[in-house]
Amino acid sequence: MRKKTIALTALAIAGTLTLAGCGGSTASHSGMSGMESTSTPTSTGSTAAMSDFNDADVTFATGMIPHHRQAVEMAKLADTRAKSPQVKALAMQIMNAQDPEIRTMSNWLTTWGKPVPSDHSSMSGMDMSSSGSMPGMMSGADMDKLKKATGADFDQMFLTMMIAHHQGAIEMANTEKSSGMNADAIALAQQIEEAQTTEITTMQGLLK
Repeated sequence: MRKKTIALTALAIAGTLTLAGCGGSTASHSGMSGMESTSTPTSTGSTAAMSDFNDADVTFATGMIPHHRQAVEMAKLADTRAKSPQVKALAMQIMNAQDPEIRTMSNWLTTWGKPVPSDHSSMSGMDMSSSGSMPGMMSGADMDKLKKATGADFDQMFLTMMIAHHQGAIEMANTEKSSGMNADAIALAQQIEEAQTTEITTMQGLLK
């Protein structure tokens, strides 16, 4: 009987130690979870991160929004004016990429408490390329010529203009990468540079 009691007591102690071990393990995982959740952006954390910006970030978004809008405006013309299916496909690709980026950058400016450029600020009627603030922008005269062109003439003009437009965007993106502070803005600048560099190569090939 005494041996049985000792055995039961030993089992009870072992069970307690096992539970204590599990409890310690759970506490350890809980601690890890707490650390992970701290590093995972919440809505508040995301807002805090988005507030981390400088003048270069604001300039990038403020300039790139109308720059993208003009590219989209040019791309839309291809649907009814372009002759080449490849040009039409490229124009659609440009619209699909740049429309969401416009919305993203507009949201940034709103979060930062900065004005979002108005819809007509693609400056179709103004030559912003000479100011250096938005390199590669087409003048009002350029846009009028593109709108009047059709067929092969449109394709040639569209590709030539869009290459220059993309080169300007890449210049703006490189400025953001070297001078910006906001991680999301710098990441988008990198994305723009890579995508538009590839598209320039495609357009140069189509011009040949």
